[in-house]
Amino acid sequence: MEQKGKFVAYLLVATCIFSIIALLLTVVNVKKVFLPPSTKYGLVFDAGSTHTSLYIYQWPAEKENGTGIVSQVEACAVSGPGISSYADSPALAGASLKPCLDKAMTIVPAKLQKETPTYLGATAGMRLLREQNSTKAEQVFAEVAKAIRQYPVDFRGAQILTGDEEGTFGWITVNYLLETLVKGAAGEKGRTLLLWAGSSHAKDVSHYAQVLLGSRSCFLGGLSMGWAVEEGSGCHPQPSATNSSCPLQGSSSPQQVSHPCYPKGYQENVTAAALYDSPCVPTPSTASPAQVFTVTGTGDPAACKTAIEKLFNFSCGAHRTCGFNGIYQPPVQGQFFAFSGFYYTFDFLNLTDQQSLGHVNSTIWAFCNNTWKELVEDFPQETERLHMYCSIAVYILTLLLDGYKFDEHTWSGIHFSKKAANTDIGWTLGFMLNLTNMIPTEALVHVKGQKPGLWASAIFFIALATVAGLMAIFLLCFWKPK
Repeated sequence: MEQKGKFVAYLLVATCIFSIIALLLTVVNVKKVFLPPSTKYGLVFDAGSTHTSLYIYQWPAEKENGTGIVSQVEACAVSGPGISSYADSPALAGASLKPCLDKAMTIVPAKLQKETPTYLGATAGMRLLREQNSTKAEQVFAEVAKAIRQYPVDFRGAQILTGDEEGTFGWITVNYLLETLVKGAAGEKGRTLLLWAGSSHAKDVSHYAQVLLGSRSCFLGGLSMGWAVEEGSGCHPQPSATNSSCPLQGSSSPQQVSHPCYPKGYQENVTAAALYDSPCVPTPSTASPAQVFTVTGTGDPAACKTAIEKLFNFSCGAHRTCGFNGIYQPPVQGQFFAFSGFYYTFDFLNLTDQQSLGHVNSTIWAFCNNTWKELVEDFPQETERLHMYCSIAVYILTLLLDGYKFDEHTWSGIHFSKKAANTDIGWTLGFMLNLTNMIPTEALVHVKGQKPGLWASAIFFIALATVAGLMAIFLLCFWKPK
């Protein structure tokens, strides 16, 4: 009996010692530990004039410097043309979005889908459709909204962005990705500016967060660009016109039209209805929609440049520096990002690697001098847009050199880019950043915590104390001394 008592006493003492050690370890160096914030997701459709893309973003519910830490998770290209192309069959506009929405549902966790804000922003194509037929534009939006609402997301509407909004959100995107927004107002490089040609009109660069904006009242793309060049070259359709290079009204036979920006040997037939199907091209009162024009490229880069220059008003008042329409613009300086149409055109011409202005000029000039046969042989996969690259490249050069006044010294400050920090450059991220500031900040959850080594030691001694205590109970209950 005496031996049993000693064993039990030893075990009880060990239990107490182990318990005290475990207790001390659990209170030593204890700190408040904040649990990682929950993740939020957002979906933004970029419904452009020629295609639509869905961008999937995520960010922590917590904020840093008032801005959500947003990153791009995925970009999904919607099959088919832009939603404005479905004006006569709007249901197809909604149906076209579903494959990308299906993909998004595999990325966003099911429990977060109902609180995932989803937006659709439309740009040039829908702006033009609304001007031409607001009823059809509303029908397209109705079908788009109907399709998105079939998914368990927080759909907050479809809207048409103005040119200024598109440019401003793009500026936010670039500077956010380059970390010039959250690291203070004046870093070493300062703000990075944006080159973008889809604006409604020029603005003083001190407005709209220093975004440099374009000058045209229309978005010149595709056929509209080509025919605007014809207008700039002095080819105005009139019933009494005697210039054989201009479309003649009131005739049932095809009319010949020369186009200096199209390659020599290129030819296409265009109806008057297609020619004047844009607010960018004035419609004569005598125009016959069924009339057919035969457009023939002449491949004359000098004449092309002269015609494009007539699209702009570069005149400035006395003692005044301006870009377009007499509106003030300070001399360009610093770093600029050129994206969207700028990037895609220069990427096709292999001019996105910071080449000199002289090299850029000579490359574009040489490309514009190629015949249609030579271009088709060299670029067999690009035949759909191949005839337009010369006019767009010359347009961009004219815009940058004669409009924004870049020269051989400041040209190196332009970066023709599609991405920055592994994220697509465009208005959608800037749009999403703006939206995250509207989302209430969740309170951070905090718990008591300590270093893993101390916690492991405490658990070890708790286990020893438990074993010793159980052994003491076992001896008391079942050890019967002889």
